[in-house]
Amino acid sequence: MPRDSLDGIRVLDFSHVVAGPVCGMLLGDLGADVVKIEALEGELGRTLGPPWINGESVVALSVNRNKRGLAVNLKDPEARKAVLRMAANADVIIESFRPGVMEKLGLGYPEIATLNPGIVYCSVSAYGQNSSQRDKPGVDGIIQAATGLMSTLGEAGAGPTKVSIPIADMTTGYLATVTILAALQKRSRTQTGQQLDVSLYNATIMLQQVGMSFFLATDEEPQRIGSAAAYAAPNEAFPTADGWIMVAAYQPERWKKLCVELDFPELETDIRFSTNSLRVLNRAALNDYLGTAFRKRPSSEWIGVLNAIDILCAPVATYKEVTQSPQYRHGGTETYVDHPVAGRVRMPSFSVGDMGAESTPSLPPPMIGEHSELILAEYGFSPTEIDVLMSRGAVKQTIAPKVQKF
Repeated sequence: MPRDSLDGIRVLDFSHVVAGPVCGMLLGDLGADVVKIEALEGELGRTLGPPWINGESVVALSVNRNKRGLAVNLKDPEARKAVLRMAANADVIIESFRPGVMEKLGLGYPEIATLNPGIVYCSVSAYGQNSSQRDKPGVDGIIQAATGLMSTLGEAGAGPTKVSIPIADMTTGYLATVTILAALQKRSRTQTGQQLDVSLYNATIMLQQVGMSFFLATDEEPQRIGSAAAYAAPNEAFPTADGWIMVAAYQPERWKKLCVELDFPELETDIRFSTNSLRVLNRAALNDYLGTAFRKRPSSEWIGVLNAIDILCAPVATYKEVTQSPQYRHGGTETYVDHPVAGRVRMPSFSVGDMGAESTPSLPPPMIGEHSELILAEYGFSPTEIDVLMSRGAVKQTIAPKVQKF
């Protein structure tokens, strides 16, 4: 998307760790002015690691680009008044405290909507603002377990497996961004804002759209089948002479070509494997044949052979192999920021949308309170008012080291 798509949109991001910050980052990638508001000591995400780069958490660095930093003590009444004053002139608020916390601080949606009826107020939580478990905390792994996702992952006969990356957090951040953009579109028509309720629980259920629909249609629990697809075969990873490859050859024409290439013509006429549905039902027997065949050649040779006959395939690549591949290097999928402490930090970019868009972000993740004075001034605070907030410890300004060029 063009970097100026959300030019002029002001976002106050009170969120922490991953889900909410991802949402704020994406809005910043799209050109919004995003202010990261955190405690004087910084938010929890800054403490998560390893890995670290010069003492900076890679978790925090990875989800906070294209934001400016304001550090405030929300327990201070003057700080809360200052934030309310900012909220009166903002377009979007993102918060990820436990339900009720912002209301106790006097910063809930009703209070802010009174000052700013057009505010789009996105509340991100584990289980939702009005659910039976609204007061229960939850993090990515807990949500993967609670939503059934962990029960579907892993090999047959093995214990449940967690997706190692914070997939529930990331999905929630993406969906929060979608809901905010929709709410901004509605506001452009009606001049009214709204509170958005985005939970990790609901987002992770939505992530399982296909699998959950299978259960709702059949009342049958999914089986753990490793890399295979429950609805298609062959469509999974197979060991080769030197690694693994993923093969998807369940369409009729591709299935026929695979049988010929593997020199198993009898598979094509075997009644057990004559349709995709039957191959799914007889997957174990099918894989006895396919596993034997694929072990005879190295992965690179299989990739060349299968590509030549239009059979979908890919090596099961490591991150190192991914980042060294031509597709990754020339696909606009990586960007970097020059951080004043961590130095040059590589990370995945916002790489969908406008084909001509520039992927390099303009702002590195902020230091704690790096832009406090500037932000307050831009929101209409006088130098005297800023000095008062600073002197009473309600606001903190950090002087960042000069960015080193690499």
